[in-house]
Amino acid sequence: MSCAAVGSTTLLARSSEAIANDEGGELLAYVGTFSSPLRDVLPTQVDLPPGNGRGIHLFRVNRQTGAMEPAGLFEMGTSPSHLAVNADGTRLYSANETDRIDEENQGTVSAFAINPTNGQLTLLNTVPSGGAGPTYVSLHPSGRFLLVANYFGGSVAVLPILPDGRLGVATDIKVDEGEIGPTRATHAPPGSFAISGHDRTHAHMIESDPSGRFVLHVDLGLDQIFIWEFDDQSGVLNPSESSEVSLPPGDGPRHFHFHPNGRWFYSIQEEGSTIVLFDYDSETGSLSPRQTISSLPPGFAGSNFCSEILVSQDGRFVYGGNRLHDSIGIFKIGPDGTLTMVGNEWTRGNYPRSFTFDPTGSFLFCCNQRADHVTVFRVDRDGGGLEFTGHYTPVGNPSCVVFLDLATVKAES
Repeated sequence: MSCAAVGSTTLLARSSEAIANDEGGELLAYVGTFSSPLRDVLPTQVDLPPGNGRGIHLFRVNRQTGAMEPAGLFEMGTSPSHLAVNADGTRLYSANETDRIDEENQGTVSAFAINPTNGQLTLLNTVPSGGAGPTYVSLHPSGRFLLVANYFGGSVAVLPILPDGRLGVATDIKVDEGEIGPTRATHAPPGSFAISGHDRTHAHMIESDPSGRFVLHVDLGLDQIFIWEFDDQSGVLNPSESSEVSLPPGDGPRHFHFHPNGRWFYSIQEEGSTIVLFDYDSETGSLSPRQTISSLPPGFAGSNFCSEILVSQDGRFVYGGNRLHDSIGIFKIGPDGTLTMVGNEWTRGNYPRSFTFDPTGSFLFCCNQRADHVTVFRVDRDGGGLEFTGHYTPVGNPSCVVFLDLATVKAES
């Protein structure tokens, strides 16, 4: 087995401005990147970057302005493209998308201890991800399992989290099966050549519902969302009463996000450039589609690949990422959960792979994958709009941002 992450961090000197703007604890941001020559690894994929990142980049965040100041780096050449921090703020987990450890090109996932004083990372261990190309990791609400989606392997896995934060051998692996959707999306914009994942199965995201009882994952190639009942004692995924729901052929579900009320579920489709509202039944885990709306402005024509979708913390707005159009679509949530477009904000970069809010919801941080930078926007809480702050943070092929407020980190027993 190859070692997915061997490296060290270097703590950089802090500025007086950063110290002056610490309120409620120092705010840190970890940025995952593509950090290997991906086209040499997977040359058939049309949208892969050259791997300009250097691993997991650490920044201090100015709470008043959103500006990011470099604070360290954990060097990795295996593309830690998605990150997750546990609820205690003591452990970080990375999906190492381009690591290859066997004849099936299986990827890996790494566990890190977080220094509670300065946020620096120490590698705990690295384990197989249960498939090729792990692209998404999330923590089960119990805190005892890490959920992994393997994009190139078309599989999902459950990894137990040991008492010291290290990862164990998978307790369950599910391999997606079914009929691959067409390369032409049902809802593709006029003139679109947005063909990305309809060559085979592609598990793109996995996450628990708010209760932890059910786990959902999307397969872009199958145009389906799978729903599992989760046994939080054994770490096994069991078919639920409503085991899957289909999206329109070729549209390609990529990511999803629950509304804070737990009853509304929003899915974004990569090739169809749509957002679909589902009603979610927390008793059965079933999804019932109720609205489909374009992520793009009226009159758009040509190719676009959707990426991230987020619901604002106050439950009033939905934000959807558009790659090639290079915008974030902004939607107001009505009393019944339906969406109305407010507008689209240019990301000031190229190919926005993901974005996230800071812990207060005051700022939105956007990873412009091909532009090699993260841009910062101030969020208008009343109207939902995004105002560019003027802050560009250089990071090679940024893919994911997660935050940690050092004031909330719980001391280890």
